[in-house]
Amino acid sequence: MDIIMKTTEKRLVEEADKALRRCLEQVPSLAIKRVQKGARPGTISPDLALKLKTSDAEQAVVVEVRSSGQPRVVREAVNQLLQYRSKNPEVYGVLVAPYLSPQSAEVCAENGIGYVDLAGNCRLRFRQVYVERKGRPNPAPQRRNLRSLYSPRATRVLRVLLLDPKKTWKLQPLAQESGVSLGQVFNVKKMLADREWIRSSEEGLRLVEPTPLLAEWSENYSYRRNTPRDFYSLDLPGDVETKLAGACRDAGITYALTGFSAAARLAPAVRYQRVTAYVQDDINDIAQRLGLKEVTSGANVTLLSPYDEGVFYGVSGVNGVEIVSAVQAYLDLVGYRGRGEEAATFLLEQVIQRRW
Repeated sequence: MDIIMKTTEKRLVEEADKALRRCLEQVPSLAIKRVQKGARPGTISPDLALKLKTSDAEQAVVVEVRSSGQPRVVREAVNQLLQYRSKNPEVYGVLVAPYLSPQSAEVCAENGIGYVDLAGNCRLRFRQVYVERKGRPNPAPQRRNLRSLYSPRATRVLRVLLLDPKKTWKLQPLAQESGVSLGQVFNVKKMLADREWIRSSEEGLRLVEPTPLLAEWSENYSYRRNTPRDFYSLDLPGDVETKLAGACRDAGITYALTGFSAAARLAPAVRYQRVTAYVQDDINDIAQRLGLKEVTSGANVTLLSPYDEGVFYGVSGVNGVEIVSAVQAYLDLVGYRGRGEEAATFLLEQVIQRRW
């Protein structure tokens, strides 16, 4: 395992060297005189050290290479580069990673540290040299990391945090509230910490960046993760919803309105003609009780079998009808192009962010 890790690190340093050279080669008056690779045994030294010749002088450059460009990792690397600079103020520090988000790039820029990523983005500024290239997308997004953070059980933790970002949680109570294992909470904590979206203290952890968390979740969510079934009813939407509430209550079935049906009760300015609701158990029984006709087109009622019971976290009653949380309604709406996106934005600005 150690051999594999060392091989991977060596390959990453080689790729970092090539990426840095590509950026430096854009400067006609610049020449690379010497490159030293690898830390010396028993010392704390950079992954790469370069000696550059500019038009008027020589410039020493030290480089830290990281396998992740998450903000927490970037900040640690920047601190290491600042330590090198404290010992030698003339040295210029550069961070190289597979991909740096705008947030991570800003951490470097704020501290006077240059950066290069393997996607081709870079910012190098020293003496008379200034090279900047940005806007290139991540060629290899960390899909595994995203799948882990937005897996069904992990999102139970996210719902708890997003519904009350101001609250501080110890891990065990957070696990109990979320209905997941302590290990699951620990994994979610690490991924959020890497993004610098939580703050930890002796009192516990607290979500400090709910907006980017919800935005990234919405990009990795589709209401079609649930199993939708479409129906037609002759009744008006409000009447269908009232009957649905009564039928589920009589049958002891867990349910909750979502989408436009929920948004209209959370933000009354939202108008709609289609009923959408989660139904935990036998949809056939409920459809029969309501006299719904299953159709392939022209539906005005959609009943969803939830992909995970977490969708019911934060359910509340409004005029005798259960609705999902504003966060869940937002997630279910934002995937609808046009009016769905508009309703989701309205819900975010007028309800969710005002509670935060």
